[in-house]
Amino acid sequence: MSSQLRIGVVGVYHETNTFAPVQTHWNDFQHCFTLGRDAFIDLFEHTRTTMGGVVTASAEEKVTLVPGLYTSATPSGIVSEEAAGLILEQLTRSIASDLDGMVVILHGAMVSEHCFDMETAILEAIRRVTGEQIPIAVTVDLHANLGEKMSQLCDFLVGYDTYPHIDAYERGEEALHFLVRQIRGEIEPVMAIARSNMLVAPQKMITTKGIMKAIMEEAFDMEKDPEVLNVTVCGGFPYSDVPFAGMAFAVTTNRNEALAHHYAKKLADLAWSHRDEFLVQQVDAEQAIRLAMDAKEGPILLVEASDNVGGGAPADGTHLLPELLKLPLRSLIVIRDREAVSIACDRGVGNDISCAIGGKSDTLHGNPVEIEGKIKLLFDGKYTHRGPYMKGTVAYMGKTAVIETNQVTIVLTEERVPPWDIGHVESIGLNPQDFHLIVVKSAVAWISAFGPIAKQVIEVDTPGCCTPSLHRLTYHHVPRSVFPFHFLEKEHAQ
Repeated sequence: MSSQLRIGVVGVYHETNTFAPVQTHWNDFQHCFTLGRDAFIDLFEHTRTTMGGVVTASAEEKVTLVPGLYTSATPSGIVSEEAAGLILEQLTRSIASDLDGMVVILHGAMVSEHCFDMETAILEAIRRVTGEQIPIAVTVDLHANLGEKMSQLCDFLVGYDTYPHIDAYERGEEALHFLVRQIRGEIEPVMAIARSNMLVAPQKMITTKGIMKAIMEEAFDMEKDPEVLNVTVCGGFPYSDVPFAGMAFAVTTNRNEALAHHYAKKLADLAWSHRDEFLVQQVDAEQAIRLAMDAKEGPILLVEASDNVGGGAPADGTHLLPELLKLPLRSLIVIRDREAVSIACDRGVGNDISCAIGGKSDTLHGNPVEIEGKIKLLFDGKYTHRGPYMKGTVAYMGKTAVIETNQVTIVLTEERVPPWDIGHVESIGLNPQDFHLIVVKSAVAWISAFGPIAKQVIEVDTPGCCTPSLHRLTYHHVPRSVFPFHFLEKEHAQ
């Protein structure tokens, strides 16, 4: 029977920061946009991605994989209504007929101008095409905000187990295997979701240490129960200002709804009982520089999470740049500035450049900084991930210029590219170990790229739309009763 199964696969992947200064448009989804089997297989086979895992598992199960639309955009601001409408239209038109089941690859934190919960809108649109009976397995990011209807619209919800995310491939495999088992009648999944009433900054979701590690270990223990099929821990995405944002837990069992509810609630209670451990500690920029100067050996990572590209920030924050320019220490920083890149390309390699860089998206992330330096390299911005995150996939920084000024190496890019992979700097001929200071515009994902070489890590508290100091952001839709708001207001009153 398995050789006759036709399994559809579609996906729309976007992490939406509703505090980011720029909207996300249709063109932003064109960098990764595939329609049909050939394009999907060509792009994702042999990659360590969710999509690559689905391809591998479909071959193992000897099913016919029928890809429709898959598209994604770098985390960024609210998705325009036009883009959302075009995506839903293209998605539903791409779904083949006579499917036995579907894998749907989502992020879990996509927000459009007029829809808080795009994942639900996507699944509802799919259900209108496929009907209610076809089994659907959904994969989500660990930072998913689980909408109220998720458990009603799909049969499985399979989330990443790691942050930094290095298990997307395995979760894609797992989702397809579950789906095939359900179609064959081997299992009857039932799902329960429990919420923690907590909004958690990404820095406290690292799955290899602290309270998050303890929660994941509890989830893995639950999965040893023969009646449990899957336990998904969603840390949530705190930079999507939606009513259901926050940490939540989805437990899927085989025919045992009461057990699913019991385990989901147990995890939510565990997280709540350790809520104080989810508060993030940082130092201000001045103290961070002092600590870095005192360090005898580098590289020292200055983690500027407030301008986290992987969380939707503009990548042109300049709060640290003026400080770096004053230091007698070799430093590296990556800043997105299309205008400055254009000037560098016009001048050419080996020539001097004088211009204002960064701070052009808004004032929250700093002001433009005047620099004078020499253009050392111009580059097309393409490189391949070496791993462990999304190994084999191609990243595109756009036209890229390497500028040296004083002791600072500045990498200027046209596009926003998170520092998920060491190719971020090695592709342009830079050895990160040659620098005493490296500024990473990331919350946690930098660990995959720079973690093995870092001699010290300093979390820097600067303003930005991805600040872990969540009370600094103006929320309109997340209830004030959610932790940490109520906790901080109560502490301030005392």
